[in-house]
Amino acid sequence: MRVLAIDTALAACAAAVLDTEHGIVASETVPMVRGHAESLIPLIARVMKLSDMTIGDLGRIAVTTGPGSFTGVRVGLAAARGFGVATGVPVVGVSTLSVYAAPYLAGNGKFPVVAAIDARHEHVFLQVFGPGGQTIISPRLARLSEAIRAASAAPAYLVGSAAQAIADEVAHNGAPPPAVDSRAAPDIVWVAQIGAVTPQAQSAPNPQYLRAPDAQPQNAAQLPRR
Repeated sequence: MRVLAIDTALAACAAAVLDTEHGIVASETVPMVRGHAESLIPLIARVMKLSDMTIGDLGRIAVTTGPGSFTGVRVGLAAARGFGVATGVPVVGVSTLSVYAAPYLAGNGKFPVVAAIDARHEHVFLQVFGPGGQTIISPRLARLSEAIRAASAAPAYLVGSAAQAIADEVAHNGAPPPAVDSRAAPDIVWVAQIGAVTPQAQSAPNPQYLRAPDAQPQNAAQLPRR
């Protein structure tokens, strides 16, 4: 199966094409905090050209659904759904937290994985995976202190954009964690690989925000109706 992976949920704009028989055919990742909407479609076009395929040649499209930036998540989902509607190619959603954790769960099942994304104001988007990939703490918006406690309970891999902040506290209180991966965005290769094996019926491409938007309607500034 050929899979197009798309990620704009965090601090990168990325796409890759995976052929499940031959591996990654083409990929590109551009670090960015803003500008995903303008960059994504040209980036996908470049990746598809490098892979010598069209969208219609794909068997599946995988897209990150968050948690992450509200705008970034919407950009990726809109593109993936648009391609899916236009071509009939199935679209599946992949959690950013699971993508961060995937290489550590696949490579060594010895330790749990604490996946934490910086949500600002001393909060993180948190999920904790046990050896083998089972969820110990389900995806949630949590205080940074909760993530530190989870990471301190036992030796654990720390992954995600908040991983280093957690690792510093864990090391201050005891032994350093066995591994820390604090990259600003997950690896697009793992988005493709997870997307290829995730059952379509269990992975609808719906946003996983985990919190209300920061921007709220300014009702106080509205003029009274006559």
